[in-house]
Amino acid sequence: MKTNRVRIIGGAWRSRLIAFPSRKNLRPTPDRVRETLFNWLGQELTGQSCLDLFAGSGALGFEAASRGAQRVVMVESDAAVFRALTASREALGAASVQLRKADALEFLRSDAGVYDVVFLDPPFKAGYWPRLAPLLPPRLAPGALVYYESAARPDLPPGWEIHREGRAGKVRFQLLRLA
Repeated sequence: MKTNRVRIIGGAWRSRLIAFPSRKNLRPTPDRVRETLFNWLGQELTGQSCLDLFAGSGALGFEAASRGAQRVVMVESDAAVFRALTASREALGAASVQLRKADALEFLRSDAGVYDVVFLDPPFKAGYWPRLAPLLPPRLAPGALVYYESAARPDLPPGWEIHREGRAGKVRFQLLRLA
């Protein structure tokens, strides 16, 4: 099985590489997009609680932990990808990262955590946003931001607004919040 690597771009683990297996729908958030996202978030996430719901390569969750997030919960359902996340957590000594092997929607339905930042980078063609949007509000701390990466801009239900948005090639990315 081919192993891929992605670089952490900032924080304590800047320039460290994390490995992940090849999977059809697994495409890490590009460096340029991550750089924009973390500029929007203010570079540092000291003391914040983050949820990386479709962890995949771990690029977003490990980036948040590298930048001081107090707690990062990374959720992944694929067994081989989960093993790679576990190996990366151990290699980095990422004590603030908690890994959960679970389906993203089931995790949201059963989790009692509240998060300051939620990263959503689901498989583009799976159409997750309409199923995620109603489950997210109870998981959001006051003033929380939700990063959503997709091929198309999501239809936002009432109460949601786009705080920031960008585009890189075929990737659209938004920072959302409850109004």
